[in-house]
Amino acid sequence: MDTVIEVVSGAHFSGWHPSTSSSTSPRSSRHPFIIGVSGGTASGKTTVCDIIVQQLQDHRVVLLCQDSFYRGLTNDELKRVHEYNFDHPNAFDTEQLVETLGQLKSGQSVQVPIYDFKLHQRSTDKSRQVNGSDVIIMEGILVFHEQRVRNMMNMKIFVDADPDVRLARRVKRDTVERGRDVQSVLEQYAKFVKPAYEDFILPSKKYADIIIPRGGENRVAIDLIVQHIRTKLGQHNLCKIYPNVNVIQSTFQTRGMHTLIRDRDISKHDFIFYSDRLIRLVVEHGLGYLPFTEKQVITPTGSIYTGVDFCKKLCGVSIIRSGESMENALRACCKGIKIGKILIHRDGDETQLIYEKLPKDISERHVLLMDPVLGTGNAASEAIELLIKKGVPESQIIFLNLISAPEGIQCVCRRFPHLKIVTSEIEEGLNDHFRVIPGLGEFGDRYFGTDDS
Repeated sequence: MDTVIEVVSGAHFSGWHPSTSSSTSPRSSRHPFIIGVSGGTASGKTTVCDIIVQQLQDHRVVLLCQDSFYRGLTNDELKRVHEYNFDHPNAFDTEQLVETLGQLKSGQSVQVPIYDFKLHQRSTDKSRQVNGSDVIIMEGILVFHEQRVRNMMNMKIFVDADPDVRLARRVKRDTVERGRDVQSVLEQYAKFVKPAYEDFILPSKKYADIIIPRGGENRVAIDLIVQHIRTKLGQHNLCKIYPNVNVIQSTFQTRGMHTLIRDRDISKHDFIFYSDRLIRLVVEHGLGYLPFTEKQVITPTGSIYTGVDFCKKLCGVSIIRSGESMENALRACCKGIKIGKILIHRDGDETQLIYEKLPKDISERHVLLMDPVLGTGNAASEAIELLIKKGVPESQIIFLNLISAPEGIQCVCRRFPHLKIVTSEIEEGLNDHFRVIPGLGEFGDRYFGTDDS
C-alpha cells in the first residue's frame, strides 16, 4: 500500500498561539504560523502549495517563493549562464530572504523581488507587496538549508517524488515556461541539478516534520494539512474576545470584491456594483441572527416541509449618509421593511447628534443598524445609545458594516456587550487622523459620486 503521508518520528510542530495582547494593532499582536515546503526540483512543491491555498479559500494565507530571491547574474555570469548552478545555495540572496521572513513574522508588509527566469535578472521597476498574514507558506528547493530560515518555521513539509518524474516535469517546465532547449536542460540537470539535490536538498529532508510522497497527486495528505492549517487560522482574535462580533466567511469572491472597491482608480459604476454585492452578503448574514419560528408548509407534491418563518417585527436604521448605501440591499431582502435615519456630525473622534427619524414602534422591533465603515466607534455608539433610549433592547440591535477597525469594535463591544456586529472584514486599525487603514476612503462620497474626482 502506498504511503499517504509520513510524519517524521520525533518531529514536533513549533508552538503557535494567537496573541492574547490587548493591543488593537494587528502588527503588534499577530504571530503568523509559518510553513516551509521543500523538495527536489519539479517535485510538486508549488502544486501542493497552490492546492492548499485554493482549498483554504482564506486571504489570511500567503505564499512566498524562494525563487523570488535568486540573485541577478552579473555580466560575466550571463556570458557563461550555462555554467551557472542555479541549484546551489549561493544562487540565492539568503540574507534578504531571512530579513523578509523576519519582517513577515513580526506582522509587517514587505516588498518581494520579481525574478525574470529568461533574463536571469530581477525587475528593477516593480516588486510584489506581501502583507503580514496569519499563515505564511514558504516554498523552495533550499528553504530547509539555512538554519535561520528553519528556525522561523512552525511546520516543515518535504514533497517527495520519483527522480524520473521530476526530470520529465523539469524538461517540460524549462522548455515551455523559461524558453530553454531540451539539450541545455538535460545538460544542466546532469551537471548541476542532480548533484545539488544529493548534496543539499536530500540531506535537508531530515529536518521535515511531514513528508508527502507523490506531490500534488497526494490529495489525502494535502487534505490533512489543510485541516491542520484551518485549526491554526481559527477566528480573528477580536472574535474570540467579543463573541458578538461576526465576520462573514472570507472567500476568493469576497476578497476579489474587496480588492476592487479598495482600488482608488475603480470607476464609480464598478465601485457601486461591487459594494452592493458585498453589502447584500452582509445584510443576508445579519438576517441570519434574527429569531425564527418553526413553520410547516405543503409542497406542490403534497408533502409536508418543516421550515421556519421570518421575523416579522423588524426595521432598519441607516446612519446618514453612508448608511443609506445599504438600504437597497435591505429592501431587496425584506419586502416593505421600515427604515429610519440618524444623522450624526463627526469631527475626528468627536460626534454630535443632529437629526433622527425612527419608526414610532421601534421599541417593539429588532433593529438592523447600518453604516458601511466602523471607525472609532463613537458615531455608532451615539446611534446605539439613541436606540436604547427609544426603548430598543440592546440584544435586539444588529450593527451591519462592510469594514470594521479594531478600535471601533472594542469601543462598541465594551459599551454594548449584548448587541451583534456583522462585518465582512476587520481592518488593520486607525491612523493618526482617525481614518481606517487600509480602508475604503470616504465611502459616502465614493458611492454617491460627491468625491473630488
